[in-house]
Amino acid sequence: MSAPRTCARPSAERARAEGEGLDTCAIILAGGTGERFGDPRGKQFAELCGLPIMSWSVMAFDRAPSVSSIVIVCAPDKVSTVQQEVLSRLTLAKPVGFAPSGATRQDSVYSGLQAVPRDAALVAVHDSARPLIEVDSIERCCATVRADASLAGAICANRSVDTLKLVEGNKIVATPNREFYWVAQTPQVFYAKPLMAAYKAALWEGFAGTDDASLVERHGGTVECVECPRDNIKVTVPEDLAVATATMEQRLVEEGCGRRYGRDSQ
Repeated sequence: MSAPRTCARPSAERARAEGEGLDTCAIILAGGTGERFGDPRGKQFAELCGLPIMSWSVMAFDRAPSVSSIVIVCAPDKVSTVQQEVLSRLTLAKPVGFAPSGATRQDSVYSGLQAVPRDAALVAVHDSARPLIEVDSIERCCATVRADASLAGAICANRSVDTLKLVEGNKIVATPNREFYWVAQTPQVFYAKPLMAAYKAALWEGFAGTDDASLVERHGGTVECVECPRDNIKVTVPEDLAVATATMEQRLVEEGCGRRYGRDSQ
């Protein structure tokens, strides 16, 4: 059985599409240790349709018209691995820099912020383990922030479709109205200055947030949810990789970059 072909080298013309001033720096977090996934290299290096998982996130931001540069946050001893196993296999139009990852996700984002070019108006923070992010979702988040001066940022998210339970111990104490609940994803896009201010405040005050938006909200910024595809999943355990692979294979087929299996592939 032949392996599917992948579009690992997007054309330069496609990657250099004109954007809204190329005003966004993407911070891609790739500092995971892979404990829950079971891969000592880190889940970002596990193979997805012929490439390391994080390759797909890097390509999506490289193809996004708004993105002017990319900062990859990883352990210093993983920089050469990223260069050899990820970047050397891609043809990218945007400059890529590195920043050292920290002990926590929050530390890693703060480190990445130090490497953001001063002329970047917006910063998009993304987990490398979300390989199914689409260029359209990135662009809609950026456009939402630009369109409303009252916003500090906007995040990819989707509405909760499950019934939620508030639980103490193992006992249900309430069933909240799910219409008010959204599931946060990445990227989370913010104006660079309020994002940095929120991270500095959290550092000074010893506050640990659950995501970037929680820090900005706490610092007084308004953040909007942008409804994005539900398949923008985070690969955390091996079962997630199977789901991501099936989705990516279908996308590649639809883009003419893959090969169907079975009779119609013969």
